[in-house]
Amino acid sequence: MKELIEIQKELKAPKNQRNNFGKYNYRSCEDILEAVKPLAHKNGCVVLLHDTVKIIGDRIYVCATATLHKNDEEGVSVDAWAREPEIQKGMNEAQITGSVSSYARKYALNGLFAIDDTKDADTDEHHNKTTVKPKLKDDQFKKTLDAKPEQIRAVIAKFDLDDNQKQQLNAKL
Repeated sequence: MKELIEIQKELKAPKNQRNNFGKYNYRSCEDILEAVKPLAHKNGCVVLLHDTVKIIGDRIYVCATATLHKNDEEGVSVDAWAREPEIQKGMNEAQITGSVSSYARKYALNGLFAIDDTKDADTDEHHNKTTVKPKLKDDQFKKTLDAKPEQIRAVIAKFDLDDNQKQQLNAKL
């Protein structure tokens, strides 16, 4: 679709939002849409967003689909997935789902319009580069099960634990 190529070529979606706590700039889903809509209109296209909620295991996922349509032609679509956190302090269930939807939509739009966010602070790549924790070895884990609560808390903070390890250590606190 030549219109998509033109939109990708012209699109400028600067990171105008600021996370003061994390000390990084970012772009929101709304920022991308604000930049894309005039270009889509100029090229005779429309951008549509759609969410599907899926339960996988005991977790809730949102699949966001971003589609660029021109007239009655078949559109070009990209999907992006995001998982709801089990707990998000200060948010009710509707707010949690809404924030996950916005996050998934942002990454669907990034994929559709070839927006590169690999250096953004809210991506896994950035997180993994800045907060890599070592895995807790089985012998260390067994010793920790008999440790004092303050030592268990230190191990939880220091190591990348699997779900079973987290559950057993938290039960000891």
